[in-house]
Amino acid sequence: MTFRSDMISAAMLLTRLPVRGEPTAPAARAAWAWPLVGLVVGLAAGLAGVAGWALGATPAVAATLVIAVSVLLTGALHEDGLADTADGLWGGAEPARRLEIMRDSRIGSYGVIALILLLLLRWSLIATALIQGHVLFTVIAAAMVSRAAMAVLMRWQPHARADGLSHGTGRPPAHAVWIAVALAALALLPAGAHGLAAAALVAAALWALGRVARAKIGGQTGDLLGACQQISEVAVLVALTSA
Repeated sequence: MTFRSDMISAAMLLTRLPVRGEPTAPAARAAWAWPLVGLVVGLAAGLAGVAGWALGATPAVAATLVIAVSVLLTGALHEDGLADTADGLWGGAEPARRLEIMRDSRIGSYGVIALILLLLLRWSLIATALIQGHVLFTVIAAAMVSRAAMAVLMRWQPHARADGLSHGTGRPPAHAVWIAVALAALALLPAGAHGLAAAALVAAALWALGRVARAKIGGQTGDLLGACQQISEVAVLVALTSA
């Protein structure tokens, strides 16, 4: 397929942007473009924070704007996946029950706690990046790398169920994953040692999440990919804002 169809596919899958055209099918074949979608989301969200900061908003308010724009553009797709993953992985006694819980639209205690903790972490780290003066770079890098991590996990782990969003999306081809990883590496390159630390943290988080998912539900789902994005984003933010 073409660059245009791959970008349409990636935007349709990962955002609520009103894109039109013929998408690549299955959508996983366009996984290489997921970091580029992250670039768009991160740029818009980061600029909202910069604008708020320039207009006199406090770091806390400006950081809230960053998260709000990101959520609006993605429809809270990844946050929803994080909550469902937390409920499922720790709310059921066996794989079938865990998958059933993850599919339930209702949110439980584990999901609420996971959402609160991750949102607080993102908010405080973005506020720190604003104070440090590099919020635009930090937010964009985190958005790009975290979406590349999704492609890696999707390629690495098998589908945990025979239906659902992840199964319908397919499995990314190896070349698409390598391109996504290369784009993520380019996003981190200007950060030097902090970029290497970010890559290491994301790799560790990805490995841990993949192992837990394989043990508890037999592989990955769309919800788990959303959790992967959220956890990876926080990992990058931690590394890029550390002293």
